[in-house]
Amino acid sequence: MAKPVPALQPIELDCADEGLAREMARWLTHLRAERRLSPKTLEAYARDLRQCLVFLAGHWGGKVTLKRFAALEATDIRAFMAMRRADDIGGRSLMRALAGLRSFGRFLEREGKGRVGALSAIRAPKIGKSLPKPIQIAAARRFADADERAGETRDPWIWARDAAVMALLYGSGLRISEALGLKRQDVPRPGEGDVIIVTGKGNKTRMVPVLQNVLALIAEYIAMCPHPLPPTGPIFVGARGGPLSPRIIQLTMARLRGALGVPDSATPHALRHSFATHLLSRGGDLRSIQELLGHASLSTTQIYTGIDAERLLEVYKTAHPRR
Repeated sequence: MAKPVPALQPIELDCADEGLAREMARWLTHLRAERRLSPKTLEAYARDLRQCLVFLAGHWGGKVTLKRFAALEATDIRAFMAMRRADDIGGRSLMRALAGLRSFGRFLEREGKGRVGALSAIRAPKIGKSLPKPIQIAAARRFADADERAGETRDPWIWARDAAVMALLYGSGLRISEALGLKRQDVPRPGEGDVIIVTGKGNKTRMVPVLQNVLALIAEYIAMCPHPLPPTGPIFVGARGGPLSPRIIQLTMARLRGALGVPDSATPHALRHSFATHLLSRGGDLRSIQELLGHASLSTTQIYTGIDAERLLEVYKTAHPRR
């Protein structure tokens, strides 16, 4: 049996009894402490389980108990999923909900609270692969050009800051949260290094190359910034010197889209997509790109970079020994 996990504050559930609510709190604590899931994932899992319990309480006509939950049948779960689909919930959200329910079921089994066998009998919903839309190379470069902001009423140091952030997103394939999470000491001066250590999802760190021209943009921003930037503080700050919000970069890109003639799909995250896609199109190795992006699964990178049949056929024809 697994080592007991200290519970979070008790969760109040009108749809479930005290025992089930207590186990739900212990499960979330386990996910946070042992699995190191992000706060957003924990929030989503808790919301999905709560919605399921609310549905089951109405479905069964009474509060859900541990014993009753362990006796779940496949038809109960299918009914819950059908209800969620009727609310126009997408396949990915349904898949996440089912993953959360299975995680809770496995936790109950490990803790000796019952085995929810029906959860393993349900197939995950099919989801379409919505391939990201990369930004054209020329446009992606212009997003990182501070001169594109000439004429704006904002201070020049803010132009320089935004250009440096977007250069990092495209030049190193960072998530926006990763770029804004960098501390001053994490980024070398131009000519003094060519890698940065990034903290990504699940608090995992990875080493990422950074171009010298990107470091030059960051150095230019630092020289212009009117606020103190201590070594252990964030390197990118807002107009008043506090942490920079991702929303500011999103709004900056939105303002530039019209001037550059690019579609609404050109977001900060699209710069990361473009980094991966452009590397792949120029012969980059898929597994190396996986490492650079910080993806746990190669299949995620395949979807992310938009690998198509034409590209795979080209690789096959040029690389197969019997060609």
